[in-house]
Amino acid sequence: MSFPQRRRIGIVGFGHLGQYLVQTILEKQREFELAFVWNRTKSYLTGKVDPSLQLDDLSNFQDRHPDLVVEVAHPSITAEFGKLFVRHCDYMIGSPTALADKNTEMSLREAATQHGIYIANGALWGGEDIRKMADCGSLRGLKVTMSKHPSCLKLVGELQNKNEQVKEHAVILYQGSVRDLCLKAPNNVNTMAAAAMAGHTLGFDHTQACLISDPSLTDYHVVEVEVQGPIQPNGKKFFIHTVRKNPAPVGAVTGTATYTSFLSSMLEAQGKGPGFHLC
Repeated sequence: MSFPQRRRIGIVGFGHLGQYLVQTILEKQREFELAFVWNRTKSYLTGKVDPSLQLDDLSNFQDRHPDLVVEVAHPSITAEFGKLFVRHCDYMIGSPTALADKNTEMSLREAATQHGIYIANGALWGGEDIRKMADCGSLRGLKVTMSKHPSCLKLVGELQNKNEQVKEHAVILYQGSVRDLCLKAPNNVNTMAAAAMAGHTLGFDHTQACLISDPSLTDYHVVEVEVQGPIQPNGKKFFIHTVRKNPAPVGAVTGTATYTSFLSSMLEAQGKGPGFHLC
């Protein structure tokens, strides 16, 4: 049986999230068609993905004629292949920490003249409201605090060393701009990067980040978002503080609720034209 006008989707990355998206696409064949699956370690696809759907060389993705490519692998994919993807089809970035590199963001903006680049909200709550405030010029402050069990943090360098010393009590590993943290913890702070893109008038340099390693968080990842608006003539100021507790076992980089959030983003990643879009 054929299903006309199905959206062809290519999945880049076959970790837990990639597997979830692939399975969902295969279950929704009236709406979607799996164009390809690529994973850096191809052997991991054996017995899990039909050989006809496995893509050996990511630079040949256009041979599979996708309508949308979804990255759920690593920010390096966007840096290396993002321009190529968006010149041929829509592209959804699951690791927006890649955009903390100014050259990567600029090159994608220049390439997205016919297709859209979609930023998945992931664990970010209220992204559209933040974007609206930025669009109308009323966003004055934005801070994202992420707290996770030490085993859930994949860090490098100084932050890794600091995290390894966390034993009993919560420790603030980092406070500062989102841009600097994205470069130091590219696998863990995609929520912060999505916030920086939503609050585009503040961006990566002026959106504030706080990363906390907390041994007591054995069941959840906690994401807090603080948003400030302009001071009113009476001296009062708009302020909102949200707290999102995302169920996550010890060692999990991605919380369970983020899976369905990514699926919703994938469903929305179409029809908005060229440029960057939150979804």
